Amino acid sequence: MKPFSSGKIKAFPYSVMTYDPNHPDSPRYTTTWHEGMDLRDYFAAKVMQVTVEKMIEERPRDVEKAIATVVASSYKIADEMMKAREQ
Repeated sequence: MKPFSSGKIKAFPYSVMTYDPNHPDSPRYTTTWHEGMDLRDYFAAKVMQVTVEKMIEERPRDVEKAIATVVASSYKIADEMMKAREQ
């Protein structure tokens, strides 16, 4: 698998080379690609981190509603960040 095969922009794609002494061909290394997480999810996580800190400081009465708001707003901001990348 090559990076970016899903068509989505990924954060932190990486490859791992593994030495295989029993591999019949030379070189004896195999490469495995890991795509990483979606960039949109990465952006949302960064926004959510700050938003949750502020939520904890405010100590909301309805925690479940506050969490739902944090999640929704984090992805809305992440979507805007993705749009800004296209400009």
